Amino acid sequence: MSHPPRRRTVTLLVACALLPPLTAASCGDEPSGVTLGSARLGTVAEVVEASGSVTARAAATVSAPAEGTLAELRFEAGDKVRKGQVVAVIDSPAAERRLDDAAKAVDAASSGGVPSGGGTAGYTAVQRRTDAQAGKAFTAAREAAAKVTDPEVKAALLAQVKAAQEQYDAVSETAGAALRSVQQGVAGLGEAVNALTAAQRVQAQQAYALAEAAVDALTLRAPVSGVVQLGGTPSGGTASLTDLLADPAAASAGGAPAQGPLSGVDSAVPVGATVGAGTPIMTIVDTGRLGLAAEVDETDVLLVEPGGKATAELDAASGATYDATVRAVDLLPTTSARGGVSYRVRLTLGKGTLADGGAAPTPRPGMSAIVRLQVRQAADAVTVPASSVVSADGRDTVWAVRGGKAERVPVTLGVQGEDVVQVVSGLTAGQQVVIGGADQVSAGQTVP
Repeated sequence: MSHPPRRRTVTLLVACALLPPLTAASCGDEPSGVTLGSARLGTVAEVVEASGSVTARAAATVSAPAEGTLAELRFEAGDKVRKGQVVAVIDSPAAERRLDDAAKAVDAASSGGVPSGGGTAGYTAVQRRTDAQAGKAFTAAREAAAKVTDPEVKAALLAQVKAAQEQYDAVSETAGAALRSVQQGVAGLGEAVNALTAAQRVQAQQAYALAEAAVDALTLRAPVSGVVQLGGTPSGGTASLTDLLADPAAASAGGAPAQGPLSGVDSAVPVGATVGAGTPIMTIVDTGRLGLAAEVDETDVLLVEPGGKATAELDAASGATYDATVRAVDLLPTTSARGGVSYRVRLTLGKGTLADGGAAPTPRPGMSAIVRLQVRQAADAVTVPASSVVSADGRDTVWAVRGGKAERVPVTLGVQGEDVVQVVSGLTAGQQVVIGGADQVSAGQTVP
């Protein structure tokens, strides 16, 4: 169950209790229900309340990098894994076949040379074919790397492709320059042949290295430490999910289209099943440090600062209260379904306590929460009940009682609690004020 964002609400930490109502009097035709109290010294805490959800530290989906079958699944749902552990193995005959073909090409390039005949035009055609083969290999390697979901492995594969292409471009340019020199009559044909042979050898060796890397990627490793959940995420996405659980709805909208499993059918991929490139095998969720993501209204977010304290209540843990600390406040806003602007506040979630003092259960990522962020506090402050403050001509005022008569007094408010507010100026501690029935009082009215 989700909660719509609310405007600022506040709570109170009372250091000195207010006096109880002194009178509830009526006199003749005087209005009844007027209650008196006194301004007192106390501590007021102002709290911003916002809806939110529990977030995991990180999560990542491990997917098949190529088509084939799931040969091994080394962990089951609920198991804990460490980053770098082998979690599954994909058997891909297509990838193995490409590696075998690349190995044969390396042997051919090592034992043979550039075929003679055709003059410089023939050698130019050979270079073009070699360049085309290299380009095809680089494109295939990039496409294979793009299907790897582990960000570190993907980055390493793409870096390998980039380095290989740069190396090949250099030897290809050397071969091209040698052919142009032959055509211009400033170099011998042997020099061009040697350069072309070197280009062919480099192209074959690089194609083999890239095919071998693709095969190595079939051994799937845990990109993060955490708990195994078989299959992909509820949103159907297969990319890195570091911030997924901070905003499940946004992740679903921004990832692949949702592909909900059939009712009554386990969505996990069994060993021996056929998989395509990008098929999610498992999701690993790092729950080592749980957090909260709260959506705070724009009218309140400037009051929230990193390091601020907060508490949270979960729908799933009735009666439990969890401590939390503000970690960061996003700079860019989000727009709610109602069109309002809010900002995401990220918090570190601490331990929870039940109403009887016992330890609260450990939450799960994605659970709904109401977060109360303490944003301001005033100690030893002059305070009055919030019910005593009324608006008159655009100003905050209270009905002060002087000489038994009501007098409207403009006040400046500071920290505003739900029940009690701080009065910065206009009143002093101990001064009598109307705390109930203020709407029934008029200037100069006698109040006992």
